[in-house]
Amino acid sequence: MAETSHAPIDLSVAMITQAPALADWLVVAPIIVCLTGGAFLLTQRKNTALQGWLAMLILALLVAVCAGLLMHVLNNGPIIMTMGRWLPPFGITFAVDILGAVMALVASTVALFCGLYALTEIDEQSQRYGFFPFLILLLGGVCGAFLTGDIFNLYVWFEVLLIASFGLLILGNERPQLDGAVKYALLNLVATTLFLIATAYLYALVGTLNMADIAVRVRMLPEGAPINTIVALYLVAFSMKAAAFPVFFWLPASYHTPRSVVSAVFAGLLTKVGVYALLRIVVMLMPESRSLFADLLAWIAAATLIIGVLGALAQNDIRRTMGYLVISGIGAMLAGAAIASDLGLMGAILYAVHSMIVMTALYLVCGIMIRSAGTHDLRKLGALYGRDPLLAAIFLILALAVSGLPPFSGFWPKLTLVQAALETGYGWLAFAILINGFFTTIVVGRIWVMSFWRGGPATTPDGETIDLTAMPDFPPKQRRALLLPVMGLTVLVIAIGVLPRPFLTITAGGAGGLIFQDGYIEAVLGKTANLQGQGNMTEPHNASGESQ
Repeated sequence: MAETSHAPIDLSVAMITQAPALADWLVVAPIIVCLTGGAFLLTQRKNTALQGWLAMLILALLVAVCAGLLMHVLNNGPIIMTMGRWLPPFGITFAVDILGAVMALVASTVALFCGLYALTEIDEQSQRYGFFPFLILLLGGVCGAFLTGDIFNLYVWFEVLLIASFGLLILGNERPQLDGAVKYALLNLVATTLFLIATAYLYALVGTLNMADIAVRVRMLPEGAPINTIVALYLVAFSMKAAAFPVFFWLPASYHTPRSVVSAVFAGLLTKVGVYALLRIVVMLMPESRSLFADLLAWIAAATLIIGVLGALAQNDIRRTMGYLVISGIGAMLAGAAIASDLGLMGAILYAVHSMIVMTALYLVCGIMIRSAGTHDLRKLGALYGRDPLLAAIFLILALAVSGLPPFSGFWPKLTLVQAALETGYGWLAFAILINGFFTTIVVGRIWVMSFWRGGPATTPDGETIDLTAMPDFPPKQRRALLLPVMGLTVLVIAIGVLPRPFLTITAGGAGGLIFQDGYIEAVLGKTANLQGQGNMTEPHNASGESQ
């Protein structure tokens, strides 16, 4: 019997045949650090004296890795790594551009300062029940969402961070925490379900899960394809995750229930992942469909801006006030997504960076205030200036920053967004941004006056000051330990405001990557990918996505 001859198989057409460069491993290094670090911390859960400092080492390593990744992307463009030796779009891809690298670096930096704060605030029992492993796992989910190039794995990383956030939210097992966790879990699971349905619908339509390949195939869809329905589903899902109007009510019902450091992590990171997903999927991958929803998105942004800040103005609980300020900030980011010009997207990205830092710092400051006064009710606060002038100064800086006043970090993104709105005919949206800043100034000014300036609670007679020695015991050593990470975040707030040029340059690069998708597509699929939507063939890549 004659043997059948087979032609040699060229694996380089479909599979990676060269080892990736050592620097390209930075693409997946944040995930490796988080998952292995979190697993190792679980083995040390009974050694609470050591566990916290080990977590700080892991978070510091994560910051260093993310900083190296950003530098690598700035110098070499988008970096790609595909799992299982398969070439894109067949394998699971990690694709990192400037936007993803910036968000991962800011998230890891914020988490490091929160970890330092937690060393003092989190008690031994909560450490035993897994605070630091949950924190590291949450960072793994956040960084995975920022770095993935696969839309289904974006859903997976959302699930990872949600699981970790559930654990952090109920840590302490108090009734308000459990009540807040139910509301938080229910609405987020609804949003996740919508995300999964939209993704399944998209896969059925275009036959791929790779983001770059999706961007190419969406351009090839025939007229009448139901892509707008899919975009609408994504908008609802990501609006819920970002806590935008009218599906924001889960946030103020849950963020005030856990420990201050947990609320700070949530406020700084979780809603921003929802905004990032909206920018990446709706704005970048489906720009034509996004333009159809631009006016609706602009009205949602304006409503979120106004209703969020009015909700903050109506609160007497300082923790709920902060929750509504988080919501109002989401409106500013959505405004940039609605405008979707280079200036508008730059403003949205810079505002996200600013909000991640300043809202985290504000929650941490509020934690110190509550610890000092023994209450979170504004009507019962007062005389904190006499007890801690440095804390009063830090809160004032953060208050000016969140209001968008110079010379702090909130000024530049709001100025950029207003300019972008005026240039694109959204004058009323620019007015909403300015009104939001005005009312935000009133909100934080009210907190500062009632908490620091006046002599005591609402029942204290004019001209009298309460006895500071009668306030709850707060050892100076603990106060200094809690103030240190807050001061670090405040330095970043000042630096962005005073030296904005490098931050504006980097965020402009991130905005350019969203608008000009061809660079991202070429980095993932290769130089022969037909970027006009006529085909999807690619030449061989190496593991970094560079053509051979």
